[in-house]
Amino acid sequence: MKNYKYVAIDLQKKQFTGIFSAEDEKDLAVQLSRQNLFLVSCKAYSNRTPSAFFTTGTGKVNINELTIFCRQFAIMVNAGIPMVECIATLKEQPFSAFFKNLLQVIYEDVRSGVMFSESLKKHDKVFPAFFRSMVFVGETSGKLELVFNSLADYYDKDIAMRKKVKGALSYPIMLVAMTIAIVVFMLAFIIPIFKDTLKSMNVTPQGFTKVVYDTSDFLTANWLYILAGLIVVGIVFFVILKTKDGKRLFDKILINTPIFGKIITSMFCSRFARAFTLLLSSGLDMASSLDAVSVIVENLDMKKRFDLATDEIKHGAKLADSFEKHKMFPQLMLRMLSIGERTNELENVLKRSCDFFDEQTDTTVTSATSKIQPIILCIMGLVIGGLFLAVYSPIISIMQGIG
Repeated sequence: MKNYKYVAIDLQKKQFTGIFSAEDEKDLAVQLSRQNLFLVSCKAYSNRTPSAFFTTGTGKVNINELTIFCRQFAIMVNAGIPMVECIATLKEQPFSAFFKNLLQVIYEDVRSGVMFSESLKKHDKVFPAFFRSMVFVGETSGKLELVFNSLADYYDKDIAMRKKVKGALSYPIMLVAMTIAIVVFMLAFIIPIFKDTLKSMNVTPQGFTKVVYDTSDFLTANWLYILAGLIVVGIVFFVILKTKDGKRLFDKILINTPIFGKIITSMFCSRFARAFTLLLSSGLDMASSLDAVSVIVENLDMKKRFDLATDEIKHGAKLADSFEKHKMFPQLMLRMLSIGERTNELENVLKRSCDFFDEQTDTTVTSATSKIQPIILCIMGLVIGGLFLAVYSPIISIMQGIG
């Protein structure tokens, strides 16, 4: 049996569309005729995730589009519009081609009686796990409007926080890239010219100048092999990162670095407070909320410790004690969790602390970059200054000799 998406008319020439299972097109026409419908056109239908190959998409829903979708969906649900009509309207909005195709598939599923959350589950590689979990919570609790509004707020805050982090780190990264580019340019093009000039003057380079000139010779003679080696190393590193063990090892190194570790921990505190509050306010118990919120833990080393702490909490351990044991949060967050747990006001305590942790993340990033930039500038000055010294010191010696 195949699924067909059909267009049919009745005796009054009223048009109907839908999805029907049949052996072939002839069988589909027979099946529809039994319902007093006459087949006009049909095509094979699949509820698989549409391919992003012929679109400008990446195969995943853009978070900005998802935020807009959540906000508009919440408005329409609040207005009393049925879910099928909401999706029908949203799939006509100016989203990317990939997202519109995906919404068409979801629309057909929901229209045929499939739950919205079940339809999303079929596209688990496209939609974020946290989004799918929250939609399921909204459907089962009857608070779909609240959940979608909260999701839109959550993604708005998350996008803003990520932009701040990327913006703060972009300048140090640019400085590093600029330093590497200047060094390579000098070794490959500038230094060989000075070397030929000194050679024509019968001057033999000594000391640090000789080391720099030999490095330049090696680079210009073997640049193709060096480039190939860098590409191979890059591919190997990429493949290792694709494995679970390799990604966990990299994440463990990253979380234990003084600067990046603090940024990752601060970001996680902010995201955890907002997501955990959202789940608790939607009616989930603590254990289910912890299971659902675990999908936002992107660092695999942290996720391993988070899962261990969650397992202990499910067996009766205190929330703050278990997280402290596995070194998940700074002391301030642990105190917040402890106070909320003791007073049975965990949701309210975390809700009030969300903005504080957002500001703390911003402060941590600003502080980290303010420390990184002077270090990079000093290294940049030493490296480039050293190269210029190596280049000009023989010339200065010659001029002093002439004097």
